[in-house]
Amino acid sequence: MRQKPVYLAWFVLHFLFISAGSSRETFGLIERGLTIIPSWSYFGAAERITSAVLAQNQPAANPLRRALATYLQIAGIERGYGYFAPNVPAGYKLVFELHYADGRVEYELPRVNSAAAGLRVASLLDEIGRTRSDAFREYMVKMLAQSTWREHADVTTIRAVFGAIIFPSVGDFERGKRESYEFLYAYDFSRHEKPSGKP
Repeated sequence: MRQKPVYLAWFVLHFLFISAGSSRETFGLIERGLTIIPSWSYFGAAERITSAVLAQNQPAANPLRRALATYLQIAGIERGYGYFAPNVPAGYKLVFELHYADGRVEYELPRVNSAAAGLRVASLLDEIGRTRSDAFREYMVKMLAQSTWREHADVTTIRAVFGAIIFPSVGDFERGKRESYEFLYAYDFSRHEKPSGKP
């Protein structure tokens, strides 16, 4: 009999986390103007409140945040699906600038061999773009650049340019405006030097 209140409390807490995770994603998309719903400032406040429920506003080393993050990952709710579904089309772009010893420069995007792999890369770029950790971002970009090194053995340096894709509003799209790009980060990789990030 004493276990019923404990089970009920755990049930309520679990679904609070699910609701907060999915609502946070939805509020964030609306607040940034990425939907047809008008963006109002209270969507930003709602996103901050749901982030606080999930302890996202705490430092990364905070024990509560780490414990909650572990629980959310084990339960499969670490990424809220929101109203607009997971893996909304890529909001970030990564371009590799390949420099050869003879002075040639070529440009290349991360290569994929299937639509499923393309979706995974788009999700990875979203994760890279959303992270607040500069070290993690640089590490992930470096991992993607390593596959380019293998395909282009004679490249001396690679500059990885990471940017955001800015989509037009519905009205601007109807008037013919298309997406534009905003520079965020650049990382230079050399075969003989450690990578250096340039925000």
